[in-house]
Amino acid sequence: MAGRRRASGARVVLALCLLLVCLVGCGGRPATDSAKAEVQRVLDRRAAAMLDRDAAAYRRTGTQDGFDNLRAVPLAGWSYRLTGLHRTGDTATAEAELRYRVEGYDRAPVSAGRTLSLSLDAQGEWYVEAERPAGKSAEQLWDQGEVNVVRGDDSLVLGVGQSKEALRSYAELADDAVPAVSQAWGTDWARHVVVLVPNSLNDMAGLLGSPASSYRGIAAVTTGETGAPAKAPADRIIVNPDAYGVLGKVGKQVVLTHETTHVATRADTAAATPLWLSEGYADWVGYLGSGRSPSEAAPELRRAVAEGQGPQALPSDADFGFTGDADRLAGAYESGWMACRMIADRWGEVRLGEFYRAVGAHEQRKGAVEGALKDVLGTSLAEFTAQWRAYLRAQLG
Repeated sequence: MAGRRRASGARVVLALCLLLVCLVGCGGRPATDSAKAEVQRVLDRRAAAMLDRDAAAYRRTGTQDGFDNLRAVPLAGWSYRLTGLHRTGDTATAEAELRYRVEGYDRAPVSAGRTLSLSLDAQGEWYVEAERPAGKSAEQLWDQGEVNVVRGDDSLVLGVGQSKEALRSYAELADDAVPAVSQAWGTDWARHVVVLVPNSLNDMAGLLGSPASSYRGIAAVTTGETGAPAKAPADRIIVNPDAYGVLGKVGKQVVLTHETTHVATRADTAAATPLWLSEGYADWVGYLGSGRSPSEAAPELRRAVAEGQGPQALPSDADFGFTGDADRLAGAYESGWMACRMIADRWGEVRLGEFYRAVGAHEQRKGAVEGALKDVLGTSLAEFTAQWRAYLRAQLG
Protein backbone atom coordinates (compact mmCIF):
# COMPACT_ATOMS: atom_id res chain seq x y z
CA MET A 1 0.00 0.00 0.00
CA ALA A 2 2.82 2.34 0.87
CA GLY A 3 4.45 1.71 -2.51
CA ARG A 4 1.25 2.46 -4.28
CA ARG A 5 0.82 5.68 -2.32
CA ARG A 6 4.36 6.73 -3.24
CA ALA A 7 3.69 6.00 -6.92
CA SER A 8 0.45 7.93 -6.79
CA GLY A 9 2.23 10.86 -5.20
CA ALA A 10 4.88 10.77 -7.89
CA ARG A 11 2.20 10.89 -10.54
CA VAL A 12 0.73 13.97 -8.86
CA VAL A 13 4.13 15.67 -8.78
CA LEU A 14 4.71 14.75 -12.45
CA ALA A 15 1.29 16.07 -13.42
CA LEU A 16 1.98 19.36 -11.63
CA CYS A 17 5.34 19.65 -13.39
CA LEU A 18 3.73 19.02 -16.75
CA LEU A 19 1.10 21.60 -15.97
CA LEU A 20 3.77 24.17 -15.09
CA VAL A 21 5.69 23.36 -18.29
CA CYS A 22 2.48 23.83 -20.27
CA LEU A 23 1.73 27.14 -18.62
CA VAL A 24 5.26 28.43 -19.12
CA GLY A 25 5.37 27.16 -22.71
CA CYS A 26 2.00 28.71 -23.55
CA GLY A 27 2.93 31.96 -21.86
CA GLY A 28 6.46 32.42 -23.22
CA ARG A 29 5.72 32.33 -26.97
CA PRO A 30 2.80 34.77 -26.96
CA ALA A 31 5.06 37.41 -25.40
CA THR A 32 6.04 38.42 -28.95
CA ASP A 33 2.52 37.90 -30.21
CA SER A 34 1.26 40.06 -27.36
CA ALA A 35 3.62 42.88 -28.30
CA LYS A 36 2.52 42.62 -31.94
CA ALA A 37 -1.12 42.79 -30.90
CA GLU A 38 -0.42 45.82 -28.69
CA VAL A 39 1.45 47.64 -31.48
CA GLN A 40 -1.29 46.83 -33.99
CA ARG A 41 -3.85 48.33 -31.61
CA VAL A 42 -1.75 51.51 -31.34
CA LEU A 43 -1.58 51.71 -35.13
CA ASP A 44 -5.33 51.17 -35.39
CA ARG A 45 -5.94 54.03 -32.94
CA ARG A 46 -3.47 56.17 -34.87
CA ALA A 47 -5.27 55.47 -38.15
CA ALA A 48 -8.69 56.21 -36.66
CA ALA A 49 -7.43 59.49 -35.26
CA MET A 50 -6.04 60.46 -38.66
CA LEU A 51 -9.38 59.80 -40.35
CA ASP A 52 -11.34 61.58 -37.58
CA ARG A 53 -8.92 64.54 -37.68
CA ASP A 54 -8.59 64.11 -33.92
CA ALA A 55 -5.25 65.74 -33.09
CA ALA A 56 -5.42 64.88 -29.38
CA ALA A 57 -6.11 61.19 -30.02
CA TYR A 58 -3.35 61.07 -32.63
CA ARG A 59 -0.89 62.72 -30.25
CA ARG A 60 -1.61 60.06 -27.63
CA THR A 61 -0.25 57.43 -30.05
CA GLY A 62 3.01 59.23 -30.77
CA THR A 63 4.64 61.89 -32.91
CA GLN A 64 2.29 64.29 -34.66
CA ASP A 65 4.42 65.26 -37.66
CA GLY A 66 2.46 63.25 -40.21
CA PHE A 67 -0.85 64.47 -38.87
CA ASP A 68 0.07 68.12 -39.29
CA ASN A 69 1.45 67.62 -42.79
CA LEU A 70 -1.72 65.84 -43.93
CA ARG A 71 -4.18 68.23 -42.34
CA ALA A 72 -5.48 69.61 -45.67
CA VAL A 73 -5.56 66.33 -47.63
CA PRO A 74 -9.06 64.82 -48.05
CA LEU A 75 -8.79 61.20 -46.88
CA ALA A 76 -11.40 58.48 -47.32
CA GLY A 77 -9.29 55.67 -45.87
CA TRP A 78 -6.19 55.20 -43.71
CA SER A 79 -5.05 51.95 -42.10
CA TYR A 80 -1.92 50.07 -41.08
CA ARG A 81 -1.22 46.33 -41.24
CA LEU A 82 1.71 45.27 -39.10
CA THR A 83 4.01 42.98 -41.09
CA GLY A 84 6.97 42.69 -38.74
CA LEU A 85 8.14 43.70 -35.26
CA HIS A 86 11.69 43.71 -33.87
CA ARG A 87 11.76 44.42 -30.15
CA THR A 88 14.78 45.29 -28.00
CA GLY A 89 13.74 45.86 -24.41
CA ASP A 90 11.56 48.95 -24.20
CA THR A 91 12.03 49.92 -27.86
CA ALA A 92 10.86 48.34 -31.09
CA THR A 93 10.96 48.80 -34.85
CA ALA A 94 7.78 47.95 -36.71
CA GLU A 95 7.33 47.25 -40.41
CA ALA A 96 3.84 48.01 -41.70
CA GLU A 97 1.81 48.35 -44.86
CA LEU A 98 -0.02 51.67 -44.99
CA ARG A 99 -3.16 51.69 -47.12
CA TYR A 100 -4.87 55.00 -47.82
CA ARG A 101 -7.37 56.56 -50.20
CA VAL A 102 -7.80 60.17 -51.30
CA GLU A 103 -11.47 61.01 -51.13
CA GLY A 104 -13.19 61.34 -54.49
CA TYR A 105 -10.15 60.13 -56.50
CA ASP A 106 -8.83 56.76 -55.38
CA ARG A 107 -11.06 53.84 -56.33
CA ALA A 108 -8.95 51.47 -54.24
CA PRO A 109 -6.34 51.96 -51.51
CA VAL A 110 -2.81 53.05 -52.36
CA SER A 111 -0.25 50.88 -50.53
CA ALA A 112 3.04 52.09 -49.09
CA GLY A 113 5.66 50.35 -46.96
CA ARG A 114 6.38 52.15 -43.68
CA THR A 115 8.87 51.73 -40.85
CA LEU A 116 7.92 52.96 -37.38
CA SER A 117 10.16 53.40 -34.33
CA LEU A 118 8.36 52.81 -31.03
CA SER A 119 9.11 52.90 -27.32
CA LEU A 120 7.25 52.05 -24.12
CA ASP A 121 5.99 55.06 -22.16
CA ALA A 122 5.74 55.40 -18.39
CA GLN A 123 2.41 53.54 -18.41
CA GLY A 124 3.91 50.62 -20.33
CA GLU A 125 2.11 51.45 -23.60
CA TRP A 126 3.75 51.62 -27.01
CA TYR A 127 4.34 55.07 -28.39
CA VAL A 128 5.34 55.97 -31.99
CA GLU A 129 8.56 57.98 -31.92
CA ALA A 130 8.97 58.27 -35.71
CA GLU A 131 7.49 57.04 -38.98
CA ARG A 132 9.33 56.91 -42.31
CA PRO A 133 9.23 55.08 -45.65
CA ALA A 134 10.34 51.45 -45.48
CA GLY A 135 13.78 50.62 -46.84
CA LYS A 136 12.88 50.10 -50.50
CA SER A 137 9.71 52.19 -50.55
CA ALA A 138 9.32 55.63 -52.10
CA GLU A 139 8.55 58.68 -50.01
CA GLN A 140 5.02 59.98 -49.72
CA LEU A 141 4.40 63.67 -50.34
CA TRP A 142 3.70 64.38 -46.66
CA ASP A 143 7.11 62.96 -45.75
CA GLN A 144 8.54 66.09 -47.40
CA GLY A 145 6.54 68.69 -45.48
CA GLU A 146 3.11 70.22 -45.05
CA VAL A 147 0.86 69.47 -48.02
CA ASN A 148 -1.14 72.32 -49.56
CA VAL A 149 -4.23 71.39 -51.57
CA VAL A 150 -6.08 73.04 -54.45
CA ARG A 151 -9.20 71.51 -55.99
CA GLY A 152 -9.97 72.08 -59.64
CA ASP A 153 -13.11 71.10 -61.51
CA ASP A 154 -11.51 67.83 -62.68
CA SER A 155 -8.29 67.80 -60.69
CA LEU A 156 -6.78 67.67 -57.24
CA VAL A 157 -3.37 69.29 -56.89
CA LEU A 158 -1.22 68.51 -53.83
CA GLY A 159 2.01 70.40 -53.27
CA VAL A 160 4.82 70.91 -50.77
CA GLY A 161 6.72 74.18 -50.69
CA GLN A 162 4.35 75.60 -53.31
CA SER A 163 2.04 78.60 -52.99
CA LYS A 164 -1.70 78.29 -53.46
CA GLU A 165 -1.39 80.52 -56.52
CA ALA A 166 1.16 78.20 -58.10
CA LEU A 167 -0.97 75.14 -57.36
CA ARG A 168 -4.03 76.84 -58.87
CA SER A 169 -2.13 77.29 -62.13
CA TYR A 170 -1.53 73.53 -62.23
CA ALA A 171 -5.21 72.89 -61.53
CA GLU A 172 -6.28 75.19 -64.38
CA LEU A 173 -4.02 73.38 -66.85
CA ALA A 174 -5.16 69.96 -65.60
CA ASP A 175 -8.80 71.04 -65.91
CA ASP A 176 -8.14 71.92 -69.56
CA ALA A 177 -6.33 68.63 -70.12
CA VAL A 178 -9.12 66.34 -68.93
CA PRO A 179 -11.78 67.30 -71.55
CA ALA A 180 -9.11 67.46 -74.27
CA VAL A 181 -8.11 63.88 -73.51
CA SER A 182 -11.74 62.74 -73.35
CA GLN A 183 -12.40 64.26 -76.75
CA ALA A 184 -9.54 62.30 -78.30
CA TRP A 185 -9.69 59.05 -76.33
CA GLY A 186 -13.29 58.84 -75.18
CA THR A 187 -14.96 59.13 -71.80
CA ASP A 188 -14.51 55.59 -70.49
CA TRP A 189 -12.03 56.58 -67.78
CA ALA A 190 -12.11 58.36 -64.43
CA ARG A 191 -11.97 61.83 -66.06
CA HIS A 192 -10.11 63.42 -63.17
CA VAL A 193 -6.45 63.53 -62.16
CA VAL A 194 -4.30 63.87 -59.05
CA VAL A 195 -1.22 66.07 -59.53
CA LEU A 196 1.67 66.05 -57.04
CA VAL A 197 3.98 69.06 -57.03
CA PRO A 198 7.05 68.56 -54.80
CA ASN A 199 9.48 71.34 -53.99
CA SER A 200 12.40 70.20 -56.16
CA LEU A 201 13.81 67.62 -58.55
CA ASN A 202 15.32 65.75 -55.61
CA ASP A 203 11.94 65.62 -53.92
CA MET A 204 10.34 64.36 -57.13
CA ALA A 205 12.92 61.58 -57.25
CA GLY A 206 12.13 60.75 -53.63
CA LEU A 207 8.46 60.25 -54.52
CA LEU A 208 9.53 57.86 -57.28
CA GLY A 209 12.17 56.05 -55.24
CA SER A 210 14.85 56.71 -57.87
CA PRO A 211 17.97 58.86 -58.24
CA ALA A 212 17.40 62.48 -59.23
CA SER A 213 19.68 62.00 -62.23
CA SER A 214 17.03 59.74 -63.76
CA TYR A 215 14.58 62.63 -64.12
CA ARG A 216 16.73 65.68 -64.77
CA GLY A 217 15.12 67.51 -67.71
CA ILE A 218 11.91 65.45 -67.44
CA ALA A 219 8.99 67.81 -66.72
CA ALA A 220 6.60 65.22 -65.30
CA VAL A 221 5.88 61.50 -65.05
CA THR A 222 2.77 59.47 -64.33
CA THR A 223 2.74 56.56 -61.91
CA GLY A 224 0.37 53.64 -62.26
CA GLU A 225 0.25 49.98 -63.16
CA THR A 226 -0.19 49.23 -66.84
CA GLY A 227 -3.30 47.25 -67.64
CA ALA A 228 -4.71 48.32 -64.30
CA PRO A 229 -8.24 47.08 -63.51
CA ALA A 230 -11.14 49.46 -62.99
CA LYS A 231 -10.73 49.26 -59.20
CA ALA A 232 -7.05 50.26 -59.24
CA PRO A 233 -6.06 53.40 -57.33
CA ALA A 234 -5.93 56.67 -59.22
CA ASP A 235 -2.65 57.39 -60.99
CA ARG A 236 -0.48 60.26 -59.80
CA ILE A 237 1.00 62.85 -62.13
CA ILE A 238 4.27 63.88 -60.46
CA VAL A 239 5.80 67.15 -61.59
CA ASN A 240 9.47 68.07 -61.70
CA PRO A 241 9.16 71.77 -60.77
CA ASP A 242 12.68 72.53 -61.99
CA ALA A 243 12.09 71.38 -65.58
CA TYR A 244 8.39 72.25 -65.70
CA GLY A 245 9.01 75.78 -64.45
CA VAL A 246 11.10 76.80 -67.47
CA LEU A 247 8.39 75.84 -69.97
CA GLY A 248 6.09 78.37 -71.57
CA LYS A 249 2.31 78.17 -71.22
CA VAL A 250 1.88 75.99 -74.31
CA GLY A 251 4.65 73.65 -73.20
CA LYS A 252 3.13 73.31 -69.73
CA GLN A 253 -0.25 72.49 -71.23
CA VAL A 254 1.25 69.91 -73.58
CA VAL A 255 3.02 68.21 -70.66
CA LEU A 256 -0.06 67.99 -68.44
CA THR A 257 -2.25 66.84 -71.33
CA HIS A 258 0.38 64.21 -72.22
CA GLU A 259 0.43 62.89 -68.64
CA THR A 260 -3.36 62.99 -68.38
CA THR A 261 -3.49 60.84 -71.51
CA HIS A 262 -1.43 58.21 -69.69
CA VAL A 263 -4.03 58.24 -66.91
CA ALA A 264 -6.87 57.80 -69.42
CA THR A 265 -5.18 55.02 -71.43
CA ARG A 266 -3.75 53.09 -68.47
CA ALA A 267 -6.30 50.25 -68.57
CA ASP A 268 -5.58 49.67 -72.27
CA THR A 269 -1.81 49.94 -71.94
CA ALA A 270 -0.20 46.57 -71.35
CA ALA A 271 3.12 44.79 -71.52
CA ALA A 272 2.35 44.34 -75.22
CA THR A 273 2.31 48.11 -75.79
CA PRO A 274 5.65 49.48 -77.00
CA LEU A 275 6.79 52.81 -75.59
CA TRP A 276 6.81 54.43 -79.03
CA LEU A 277 3.04 53.91 -79.10
CA SER A 278 2.18 54.83 -75.49
CA GLU A 279 4.45 57.89 -75.45
CA GLY A 280 3.72 58.80 -79.06
CA TYR A 281 -0.03 58.67 -78.50
CA ALA A 282 0.26 60.78 -75.34
CA ASP A 283 2.28 63.36 -77.29
CA TRP A 284 -0.23 63.27 -80.13
CA VAL A 285 -3.07 64.14 -77.75
CA GLY A 286 -0.85 66.66 -75.97
CA TYR A 287 -0.07 68.57 -79.15
CA LEU A 288 -3.64 68.61 -80.50
CA GLY A 289 -4.78 72.22 -80.68
CA SER A 290 -1.36 73.54 -79.65
CA GLY A 291 -0.60 75.06 -83.04
CA ARG A 292 2.84 73.42 -83.02
CA SER A 293 4.00 72.16 -86.43
CA PRO A 294 6.12 69.00 -86.79
CA SER A 295 9.21 71.11 -87.41
CA GLU A 296 8.58 73.08 -84.20
CA ALA A 297 7.67 70.10 -82.03
CA ALA A 298 10.28 67.66 -83.37
CA PRO A 299 13.54 69.64 -83.69
CA GLU A 300 15.85 66.67 -83.03
CA LEU A 301 14.12 64.53 -85.63
CA ARG A 302 14.05 67.41 -88.10
CA ARG A 303 17.82 67.85 -87.75
CA ALA A 304 18.45 64.13 -88.27
CA VAL A 305 16.24 64.04 -91.38
CA ALA A 306 17.89 67.18 -92.80
CA GLU A 307 21.31 65.56 -92.37
CA GLY A 308 20.16 62.37 -94.08
CA GLN A 309 20.33 60.47 -90.79
CA GLY A 310 16.64 59.90 -90.19
CA PRO A 311 15.67 56.75 -88.25
CA GLN A 312 15.47 53.47 -90.12
CA ALA A 313 13.11 51.79 -87.64
CA LEU A 314 10.60 52.73 -84.98
CA PRO A 315 12.29 53.43 -81.63
CA SER A 316 12.84 50.60 -79.16
CA ASP A 317 11.88 50.78 -75.49
CA ALA A 318 15.57 51.22 -74.65
CA ASP A 319 15.59 54.48 -76.60
CA PHE A 320 13.22 55.95 -73.99
CA GLY A 321 15.58 55.45 -71.05
CA PHE A 322 15.75 58.60 -68.90
CA THR A 323 19.39 57.99 -68.01
CA GLY A 324 20.55 57.74 -71.62
CA ASP A 325 21.53 60.33 -74.20
CA ALA A 326 19.20 63.37 -74.16
CA ASP A 327 19.15 63.70 -77.95
CA ARG A 328 18.35 60.03 -78.35
CA LEU A 329 15.51 60.36 -75.85
CA ALA A 330 14.09 63.42 -77.62
CA GLY A 331 14.32 61.66 -80.96
CA ALA A 332 12.47 58.64 -79.57
CA TYR A 333 9.57 60.75 -78.29
CA GLU A 334 9.39 62.70 -81.53
CA SER A 335 9.49 59.52 -83.60
CA GLY A 336 6.62 57.96 -81.65
CA TRP A 337 4.60 61.15 -81.94
CA MET A 338 5.11 61.33 -85.71
CA ALA A 339 4.09 57.67 -86.09
CA CYS A 340 0.83 58.33 -84.26
CA ARG A 341 0.33 61.58 -86.14
CA MET A 342 0.71 59.70 -89.43
CA ILE A 343 -1.92 57.13 -88.39
CA ALA A 344 -4.34 59.93 -87.50
CA ASP A 345 -3.64 61.72 -90.80
CA ARG A 346 -3.92 58.67 -93.06
CA TRP A 347 -6.35 56.36 -91.29
CA GLY A 348 -8.21 58.79 -89.03
CA GLU A 349 -8.24 59.62 -85.33
CA VAL A 350 -10.79 56.90 -84.53
CA ARG A 351 -8.57 54.25 -86.11
CA LEU A 352 -5.62 55.52 -84.11
CA GLY A 353 -7.53 54.86 -80.88
CA GLU A 354 -8.65 51.46 -82.14
CA PHE A 355 -5.06 50.59 -83.04
CA TYR A 356 -3.85 51.56 -79.57
CA ARG A 357 -6.48 49.40 -77.87
CA ALA A 358 -5.84 46.48 -80.22
CA VAL A 359 -2.13 46.44 -79.41
CA GLY A 360 -2.81 46.55 -75.66
CA ALA A 361 -5.31 43.70 -75.93
CA HIS A 362 -2.53 41.24 -76.85
CA GLU A 363 -1.21 39.07 -74.02
CA GLN A 364 2.43 39.52 -75.02
CA ARG A 365 4.65 41.93 -76.93
CA LYS A 366 5.55 39.52 -79.71
CA GLY A 367 3.21 40.02 -82.66
CA ALA A 368 1.07 42.67 -80.93
CA VAL A 369 1.96 45.59 -83.19
CA GLU A 370 2.05 43.41 -86.29
CA GLY A 371 -1.37 41.95 -85.52
CA ALA A 372 -2.97 45.34 -84.83
CA LEU A 373 -1.42 46.84 -87.98
CA LYS A 374 -2.96 44.06 -90.04
CA ASP A 375 -6.36 43.93 -88.32
CA VAL A 376 -6.96 47.66 -87.78
CA LEU A 377 -4.91 49.44 -90.45
CA GLY A 378 -4.64 46.72 -93.08
CA THR A 379 -0.88 46.97 -93.42
CA SER A 380 2.32 45.21 -92.35
CA LEU A 381 5.13 46.41 -90.10
CA ALA A 382 7.50 46.72 -93.04
CA GLU A 383 4.99 48.75 -95.07
CA PHE A 384 4.10 50.91 -92.08
CA THR A 385 7.75 51.64 -91.32
CA ALA A 386 8.43 52.61 -94.93
CA GLN A 387 5.39 54.89 -94.93
CA TRP A 388 6.52 56.45 -91.65
CA ARG A 389 10.01 57.17 -92.96
CA ALA A 390 8.53 58.80 -96.06
CA TYR A 391 6.18 60.80 -93.81
CA LEU A 392 9.13 62.09 -91.80
CA ARG A 393 10.86 63.29 -94.95
CA ALA A 394 7.69 64.97 -96.21
CA GLN A 395 6.88 66.68 -92.90
CA LEU A 396 10.38 67.52 -91.71
CA GLY A 397 12.56 67.62 -94.83
